[in-house]
Amino acid sequence: MTQERILVVEDEPTVAEVVDRYLRRDGYNVCVAHDGLDGMEAYDRFQPDLVVLDLMLPGLDGMEVCRRIRSLATTPIIMLTARGDEVDKLVGLEVGADDYVTKPFSPRELAARVKVVLRRTASIPQDGDTLRFDHLRISGRTRTVEDERGAISLTAREFDLVFFLARHAGQVFSRDQLLDSVWDFEFPGDAGTVTVHMRRLRSKIEADPSRPRHLKTVWGVGYKFEP
Repeated sequence: MTQERILVVEDEPTVAEVVDRYLRRDGYNVCVAHDGLDGMEAYDRFQPDLVVLDLMLPGLDGMEVCRRIRSLATTPIIMLTARGDEVDKLVGLEVGADDYVTKPFSPRELAARVKVVLRRTASIPQDGDTLRFDHLRISGRTRTVEDERGAISLTAREFDLVFFLARHAGQVFSRDQLLDSVWDFEFPGDAGTVTVHMRRLRSKIEADPSRPRHLKTVWGVGYKFEP
């Protein structure tokens, strides 16, 4: 079985060493880079299945690395942020990170998040091939979303979220329920993560994100997919 490849971009040597050791222990093929430019070079060379990306990097910061990776591919990205930097967490999600872990963190928690994100990215839903809603087509088998203009570029987590809601069209889910069902957190998550991902999805899928046709907010409750 081919080892899944993890790129760790982290400038603190001790943190990078610990993360490297834990991920290798779990059977992953790990490549470590210590600044943003080296991280991008390693990304091109290593072609990872997932990136663990520190926000504060010398040279090229984590936000810009995330943007550049997102311009190339939908590779899952877990961002490492400092405690209390709520704005940075939300901006990280806005530019395409799939998840984040707050420093200081347990290496075991990070390893668990990596496992969950990779499992969800690799999983192929079996209950139905293509969901069709007016001009929108959502394929669980190929993990693609298309409208009349063609394919819509989504991150792995964005696809998971829209596919889950579309599979349960008309049903309302709270943010906590979506965290449990889509993010599958083994540790407490932040409901703001759901809000940011919904905003990104609307900007990509809806003709008018301010008046969404499919991705509806049910005030005081949560979200639903309107077929």
